[in-house]
Amino acid sequence: MKELKNIVVLGVGESGVSAARLALAQGYEVFVSDAGRGVERFVGELDEAGIAYELGGHSEAKIFGATEVIKSPGIPDHVPLIVALRERGILVISEIEFAARFAPRGCKIVGITGSNGKTTTTLLTHHLLAFAGVKALAGGNLGDSFARLLLDFPPQDVYVLELSSFQLDGIVEFRPDIAVVLNITPDHLDRYDYSLEKYADSKLSIAQSQRIDDRLLVLADPTTLAPALRRQDPKSQISTIRPEDVSGKSVLVDGYSFELASGQLRGKHNDLNALFAIRIALELGVNEQEIQLALDSFVPAPHRMEIIPTTDGRTWINDSKATNVDATYFALEAMDGPTVWIAGGTDKGNDYDVLLPLVKDKIHTLICMGKDNEKLKETFAGVIPEILECHGAQSAVVFAGHRAGKKDNVLLSPCCASFDLFKNYVDRGDQFRAAVQKLHA
Repeated sequence: MKELKNIVVLGVGESGVSAARLALAQGYEVFVSDAGRGVERFVGELDEAGIAYELGGHSEAKIFGATEVIKSPGIPDHVPLIVALRERGILVISEIEFAARFAPRGCKIVGITGSNGKTTTTLLTHHLLAFAGVKALAGGNLGDSFARLLLDFPPQDVYVLELSSFQLDGIVEFRPDIAVVLNITPDHLDRYDYSLEKYADSKLSIAQSQRIDDRLLVLADPTTLAPALRRQDPKSQISTIRPEDVSGKSVLVDGYSFELASGQLRGKHNDLNALFAIRIALELGVNEQEIQLALDSFVPAPHRMEIIPTTDGRTWINDSKATNVDATYFALEAMDGPTVWIAGGTDKGNDYDVLLPLVKDKIHTLICMGKDNEKLKETFAGVIPEILECHGAQSAVVFAGHRAGKKDNVLLSPCCASFDLFKNYVDRGDQFRAAVQKLHA
């Protein structure tokens, strides 16, 4: 790799700036370009590092002079600049691909992808390892990028990385010791010519460079994942995670039974996430007793079936990260009693009909929180007894407080993107949590 000394990075965000800083530390000549204004925090990091950059446009002559380009995951492959770079034979890669070149010798890399559950599984896997004393860090598509983990933290024995399909689209030789594909459901299909097969192939590319002594964990899915495995034909050892290994609140892994009832994970989807995390921990040498203790102490990330502590006997759940139908399906499935459901936002062409069997006899009130709620109202009219509308988290929580009984659930699981009323799903979840806390102050 020594001959690749002229790096151009496209995008002034977490992954781009971290990759630029890592490249500089490794002796590369670095230039960063962003067609937008960049993020103030990351622009400051470039200034502090003395890295040359431009904002508000691309200097194509400078970019086409690169020997290698690292692009932000948010930039689609079909934009003219990326197409032109590849036509000129200039390698365009992701920050994940670049950072992996500089991982500590002998470390283990765990790569976790899937349509839903990536963050929970990544954080739970890290928790199981750290609880057992393994030197490990988590990052990638959540929190710190892989490049930042390598640059700003001491060397670790294990790196647990959440990986999106956008990041995987830019890999060439990236090789995780353990690769994980949790599930494949329709999402982001606009980036894949609206082809579920192309999307699945993107996810399975996580294993394209694995060898016979590496491990690939996949969900037993005869409809989508099994055909993708046949197309990709990975060379690694494949282990299949089967939903039938979940029994009530227990999961069976390699002959060991693990109890989930005493922890905070809720729903069958999280039981499957736990199955994957446990299997990874066992592969990396953690014993079953340590795993069980760690499961009991795990706290899910905010906005992912996050229980907001209250004293009113009701269960308030912040699942703002549920921005698609499949994620909300799992949340509704997990409800074990009468429920007020708060949903709505920017519709991504959702088909809500799959949710109809789940809401019958379970959801007594739907609170539509969005600028345009007509599709939600039309779908669930006559199925959910009461449907209300509002345009903010505060009013949604007040409505829910009036409608929810003493032992009811109140579930924010929007099924939609957040950009009509909020900055992002985090802002939506934060406002919901603050409103619940205010109601109970």
